[in-house]
This record gives sequence, structure tokens and C-alpha cells, in this order.
Amino acid sequence: MPADRSLAPLFKPAEIGAFTAPNRIFMAPLTRSRSEAKSATQTGLHALYYSQRAGGGLIVSEATQISQQGQGYTWTPGIFTDAQVESWKPVTDAVHNAGGRIFCQLWHVGAISHPVFQPDGGQPVSASAWTPDGEAFVGDRHEDGPKVPFQQARALRTEEIPGLIEDYRHAARCAAQAGFDGVEVHCANNYLIDQFIRSGTNDRDDQYGGSVENRLRLMDEVVAAVCEELPADRVGVRLSPQGGPGGTSDAHPGETYPAAARKLAGRGLAYLHVIRPNSHTGGGDREEGEKIVRDMREAFDGPFIANGNFDPAEAARWIERGDADAVTFGRLFLANPDLPERIAADGPYNEPDEDTFYGGGAEGYTDYPTLEKVEDKLPA
Repeated sequence: MPADRSLAPLFKPAEIGAFTAPNRIFMAPLTRSRSEAKSATQTGLHALYYSQRAGGGLIVSEATQISQQGQGYTWTPGIFTDAQVESWKPVTDAVHNAGGRIFCQLWHVGAISHPVFQPDGGQPVSASAWTPDGEAFVGDRHEDGPKVPFQQARALRTEEIPGLIEDYRHAARCAAQAGFDGVEVHCANNYLIDQFIRSGTNDRDDQYGGSVENRLRLMDEVVAAVCEELPADRVGVRLSPQGGPGGTSDAHPGETYPAAARKLAGRGLAYLHVIRPNSHTGGGDREEGEKIVRDMREAFDGPFIANGNFDPAEAARWIERGDADAVTFGRLFLANPDLPERIAADGPYNEPDEDTFYGGGAEGYTDYPTLEKVEDKLPA
């Protein structure tokens, strides 16, 4: 029982797809930009980082590109080559040896990219021709780096979409070979699948554009393909009604995203993971966004995971009310590898060092102290 009894809902086991999570304190996907630059492979540092956080009910890995075309940031990992699969195996082994569970988040950034990442230096792709606002993080790949303006993406041709779906299918297969317990299909944050969902980035006139039903088609087909590679109860989906990079939105998110949740119902998926508007993702009205999230909860028939700058007390209230079955924590888990123990003790909590979020080595990655180490340093 936690020191603060109001936090008890966070420590109840939860049935999440094919497994039972020992608690409802999940780790959100967190891009940390520490993979090998050329091969997009993981290292022993990643195995340590994730195993340190294995006490969470579920870890969702950092966003992991399904293909070279899907990359949009420097030093991010892939899950589409043999070398990448082999590099993930020590990570999943370390998590399992520490008693944890880990899903791989399957990612294609779409327009949120730059030609330096694309095969043969081509244009990034999206639902429609579009130039995102802001800058691409290219690191040392460009003479004007590490950040350069986004360039216009081209619209994926209709005949290219089956190949894209096959990339997701292949990545799911690779994730299983790498030892992941399941996968999360990233349909959020205005990346590629969300670019098809949002009216602000989709003006197609084929079967993937126009109506809400058509704009949800790519998500539907990708999830169906992934569920042919893995049992549905090992497949999750992430959605975000508001916010994300690039500066666009949907004209009617209160209609579009509950419709997406209904589209995903009835499949026996492991979970639906939804991001409410928050200060870190940007965009969207908080009150409107939380109503949409609750409407999505009602529309989906499986485990529902909420995300969006929650503190433990608010997360416990959401679970107690039935608004979520679990909550993912991002920055709090980043800085507190033993987060469940910290919550049980009602803190104290390490503060995250934003200067070390992206890139680098062990500093700000694997060197955050556990509560036990903090207590060892306290005066007697």
C-alpha cells in the first residue's frame, strides 16, 4: 500500500491484452536520440536505461522507424534491418530479466523529416503535398545543422500505399524477432498516419482522403496488417486528438478521433493509448481535449491508457473514476528510473535535466539516482 492511500489505484494489477501488468504506472515512449547514427542500432546503454525502468507496468519504447523513409530525426532507432533486430535483443532481454514488459512503438514520421534521411535524398512523404512549420533536427548530417527548415513533402501515390503497409507488417515481424512483448502503432503527434487522419494535412481525392471514413483508412489497414503478424492482444495504438509537430490540426477533432476509437474497437487490441493536450505536445484547448479523450474512452472497448503530463495524484483520480485503465508517464519516468517505488513512498522525485534529453551518452540518461541511492546520501 502506498504511503498516500489516494494513490492506491495506481498499484492495482491491470489486464492489458495478453499479459497482466503488476501496476498501472506505465512508461511513455520517449525519444532520446542515442542510437548509432549510421545503422540506427541500439547499444548496451539502451539495455541499461530500459532495464532500470522495468518496474513500470509496461514500457513503450522510444519511437522506432519502420523504414529508412520513416526516419525524421538524427540518432533515432530502427526496426527493419537484421542489425537493428539484433541490437534490440539485449534490450528486451534486460527488461525481461528485470521482470518487465516492453512494446516497440512503430513509427513513420511522414513529412516531419528532411531529404538527408530519405533514400537517395528524396522528398519526405505525407498524405498530401505539405511543408511543416519549424525545423528538422538533422544533427551533423547537414552543413547548416543541427536544425534546418523543413522542406515540402510530396503526397504518397495511391499505388505506393501497399508497400508502406508492408513496411509496417515487416517492422512488426522484426519486433517480435527482437523479443518485444508487443508493438504500439504510432498514429499520433501529426506523424504519417496522423497526417492522413487530420483534415489539415489531407486533401487527397482518392479512397484515403475526403470523408472521415476515408482519412481513417490507412490507420485501419496498417493495424489490420500488424494484427496479421502478431496476435491482436499484443498490438496497441496511439492517437492524439490535438497537438504535434508541424503546425496543423483537424477541423473537427471531436468527431474524427472518437470515430478512430470506434474503428479500432472490436478487434481485441491490447490497448488504445491517447494523449490529452498538454504543455509538452502543444496545441489544443485543454477542456475540449479532455472531453474528446473521454469520448474516445467510451468509444473503445478495450484497455485505455491516458498520457499527457499527469502527476501521480491526477493519474490515480483518472483510474479511480474509470477514465483510464493506466497512465503513461514521460519526463517523470525519464528522471526517476524507480518511479513506482517513488510514487509508493510519495517522493521525493528527481528533476529532469532538459539539456540532456536528446543526444549524448550516460549523463542524463542512465545516471539518475534511485530513491535508495538518494536515501543513502541523507544525513543520519
